[in-house]
Amino acid sequence: MIINTPVAITAAETVKEPGPRVTVRAPGRLHLGFLDPAGTLGRRFGSLGLVIDQFETVVQLSPAARDTITAAPGIAQGELDRAAEHLAALRRHTGIQRAVSVHLPRLLPTHAGFGSGTQLALAIGRAFAQLHGIGLSTAQLASCLGRGLRSGVGIAGFERGGLLLDGGPNADGTAALPTARLDFPSRWCVLLVMDSRHAGLSGSDEKQAIATLPPFPREAAAELCHHLVMQILPGAASGDFASFARGLSRMQELLGEHFAPAQGGQPYTSAAVGRLLRWMAASTTAATGQSSWGPTGFAILPSAFEAEALADAAHAAGAVDAGLAMHIVHGRNVGAAISMRPPSAPATYH
Repeated sequence: MIINTPVAITAAETVKEPGPRVTVRAPGRLHLGFLDPAGTLGRRFGSLGLVIDQFETVVQLSPAARDTITAAPGIAQGELDRAAEHLAALRRHTGIQRAVSVHLPRLLPTHAGFGSGTQLALAIGRAFAQLHGIGLSTAQLASCLGRGLRSGVGIAGFERGGLLLDGGPNADGTAALPTARLDFPSRWCVLLVMDSRHAGLSGSDEKQAIATLPPFPREAAAELCHHLVMQILPGAASGDFASFARGLSRMQELLGEHFAPAQGGQPYTSAAVGRLLRWMAASTTAATGQSSWGPTGFAILPSAFEAEALADAAHAAGAVDAGLAMHIVHGRNVGAAISMRPPSAPATYH
């Protein structure tokens, strides 16, 4: 495997390639919380997630004389290494050894709560399968690439988008599958609060953190399930924002208290994100919380107007730390976009 150093290709540069090229655009997701981390109600984990627009991973795959993996400037070498590992796993699984060129023009922020690892793996897997005409489902790709061992919302989000619920990994160890999906109301908005100075837990650090936490109480898991079934999902399905927001904020409160020992004793990985979201929660009826291990936090509001007004009010009140960034996004109700350029067509890279 030859991994090239990142190559800058300008928007005006057009090249002629002999073979087809598959492009996969995989959207980011917010992990809104586990339902039963300790399995006290019979199934461990179970997850709620929301796919969002604007944040995405883009992967391009084409035939090549030798293997190359390149990326746009600013993408860390570790992401190229992960791409090489995914390619090796796909070859072991399929037996296909033909050389390919992999280019990563854009990636989701890593270790920030957007599901970047799963989206990169699935995007490479889907592009590889499409390029070689292999009929592998998203669930099969996830299994091959070792994704979905705790949460299945990233897998389902890649395939379908929307507001997603899974019931946790199966007893045989296979990836969690979605048990419910809803279109997220198109008017509702998500105000993201990001802190690039911090990173959420992942990999072995995440496993160790989960192992050291006390068991999540059965009563708390039952309360989470009640809020999910009686407030969050019905609220999203009917457009009842108040019910949705109450249920999700309470869910985040319970989970934040449980995971705080692994996050420096606080519900938010970034103290600055936590301060801002507590200010927002006291000022509005927004649903607030942290995606996965953070540091990204969110405030979900009924409209873009209210999201913009809240961001402006937070700045005016001096509640926004200088190191924070805010973005307004919508829910995305479709999954990854896949396109294939036929052989010998001119290509313009962006």
